[in-house]
Amino acid sequence: MKSVSLLLGVSGLVLSGLTLAEVFVNVSPNRAQFFTGESVSLSCDGVQGSAEWTLKRGRYKKNETCGPVKKDFGLFDGSSCIMSNLSPESDSGLYWCEDGAGQKSPKVDIHVSDHVILEIPALPVMSGSDVTLRCRSRYESYSVDFIWRERVSGDKRELDYLPSTFTIVNVQRSDEGVYRCTATEIDMVMLSGESRLMVRDPAPATTAPPPPVSTSPPPPFHAAGRQPHPQETKH
Repeated sequence: MKSVSLLLGVSGLVLSGLTLAEVFVNVSPNRAQFFTGESVSLSCDGVQGSAEWTLKRGRYKKNETCGPVKKDFGLFDGSSCIMSNLSPESDSGLYWCEDGAGQKSPKVDIHVSDHVILEIPALPVMSGSDVTLRCRSRYESYSVDFIWRERVSGDKRELDYLPSTFTIVNVQRSDEGVYRCTATEIDMVMLSGESRLMVRDPAPATTAPPPPVSTSPPPPFHAAGRQPHPQETKH
């Protein structure tokens, strides 16, 4: 990836430069769900063209912007928007990158919970890779139960119950769907947020172009051991 120039201005977290084709929200650590009090770093990657891109989120029908000195949310550190001491009420929501013309990247759904979370990638995973999902409770008194997965294909809806730690080997598009998990304490059941697992195909392999075809005439051919005809002898 080419370098991305990062500019800090009154508009918040702004990026410009010539890089990859698609703009996306990079999430570090790459998780869609977090416990209260944790931190996450968000940035706009794959910026294309000279337009400026700003990191935004939607909260209660209002769009907010990440910027310096706690503009709306987060804190710009020179390259990323750092969100610390996460809260379910203020930080759960949709995040995206947007340029001055109103073009938007795909949105990332972040969930923050006091009790139970599902560790699941926030970003699309490559088909053919292995993906581990893990249900985690914040307190030792909670017992994690299972992960449930909902997949829809046409008119068919399929619901699966998976172990609380589950590895999808050789993940494929058919594994896409909504995932969440549960934990219990005595007779109280707590649910994590719902997160979608997204799978993308690897980029097609590029093939080298064929060698150029020569347009020069072929060299003259002489049979091995052939003697020149007397008329061909030079004087």
